[in-house]
Amino acid sequence: MELTCFKAYDIRGELLTQLDENVAYRIGRSFAEELNAKTVVVGGDVRLTSEALKLALSAGLIDGGAKVTDLGMVGTELIYFATKHLGVDGGIEVTASHNPINYNGMKLVKRDSVPISGDTGLTAIKMRAESYDNADVEAALASYGSDNAYDENAFTQGQCRVTTLTQNSNYVTKNVMQEYVAHVTSYIDVAKLTPLKIVVNAGNGAAGPAIDAIESDFTQKGIPVSFIKVHHTPDGTFPHGIPNPLLPECRADTAKAVLEHKADFGIAWDGDYDRCFLFDAKGQFIEGYYIVGLLAQAFLAKDSDNSIIYDPRVYWNTEDIIADAGGRPVKSKTGHAFIKERMRKEDAIYGGEMSAHHYFRDFAYCDSGMIPWLLVAELISSTKTSLADMVEARIQAFPSSGEINSKLKDADAALARVLAHYEGDAVERDETDGIGLSFGNWRFNLRKSNTEPVIRLNVESRGDIALMEAKTAELLNIIRNE
Repeated sequence: MELTCFKAYDIRGELLTQLDENVAYRIGRSFAEELNAKTVVVGGDVRLTSEALKLALSAGLIDGGAKVTDLGMVGTELIYFATKHLGVDGGIEVTASHNPINYNGMKLVKRDSVPISGDTGLTAIKMRAESYDNADVEAALASYGSDNAYDENAFTQGQCRVTTLTQNSNYVTKNVMQEYVAHVTSYIDVAKLTPLKIVVNAGNGAAGPAIDAIESDFTQKGIPVSFIKVHHTPDGTFPHGIPNPLLPECRADTAKAVLEHKADFGIAWDGDYDRCFLFDAKGQFIEGYYIVGLLAQAFLAKDSDNSIIYDPRVYWNTEDIIADAGGRPVKSKTGHAFIKERMRKEDAIYGGEMSAHHYFRDFAYCDSGMIPWLLVAELISSTKTSLADMVEARIQAFPSSGEINSKLKDADAALARVLAHYEGDAVERDETDGIGLSFGNWRFNLRKSNTEPVIRLNVESRGDIALMEAKTAELLNIIRNE
């Protein structure tokens, strides 16, 4: 059986055609056997099929020799946290993050929340999962409560084939939210937070319960932070659309609430809240690039003797902040597996990508969507400067285009055209990820997608918005003139 839901760094697939409970069972059993995992934590996001997939996954883990601790409906970072905190052999979150509603998937880590990718175990898990006899898999699912009749409609609406796990001694449930909140809030001195009004948009995803838990903790401690909640209730039907604030059309509700309530800033998350997106008091969406600089500043202000990891798409602003603070800048290839690996190698305190993934050494080098806004809240309180003012100064100093995608017939030909036009004038060439060419007062990075004929362009300049905009238009004309 070929499993096409396995990708380079995780598992994602269309429901029924690529991913169902049969496949989930195979993945769980293979994970336990391939890693010789004896203890595994599992969780799932709010999608209607996540519970069914999680239970079938758990049945496979148990048959593969593991004891399973189910954390319930949680975000991906709860799995990262619990894997390290509980000292187990691995963790799996059932989530499709911001993918369409007819998709689901899984993110896998091993002991200490080390990511599993194609060359670090995922390919081996796939091959083993494909090898199981289908009749054996169906019989195993039946033994956990299935009647062997597969009802596609029932599955997509949330019905589970596996119904008897609670009777199994190798399956337990656990709530680690209190411990998680204690950890993420430890990154700041909460007693120094000044009165703040914050809009929080969970997008009907998994972030709502985590915000409630942080709010409860703040209330108990008398911290003067109030939350205006938008699309807060978890709902797997996503009545307001799939939460993906990277898309401009998904930002209006957060911006509107910030303005209506005169909030200090706003936050929106994707479905499994491992990414957060910030809005200033004017309701303006802030590109993730500038948040990387802010968080680097926050950490280096407390201890400058640290390395900061960042991706090579746009980085002049980040490097400038790190240099001013006396830290050590380290450029890494884009992607969570590469960032996490480089952070471990450098023992870096923080790593950030412009895509709004932020990684923290004391969070098992993993990404979190809660720690970043806590650090921003502390920065606002300690500097007595609005988020808008902090970011605007950096945008003026290092304006950037944001990532612009171009779908082409021939991405290689487009890359060749760009190099032929610009390479001779470049003063610096960087191949950390894609091609980066610098020209003194402006630069660009051009990357090909690994999965589709798409070119991704980023342009930045030193204090010259008009130059950045002109060069962006010039590059796009060359790229798209097939």
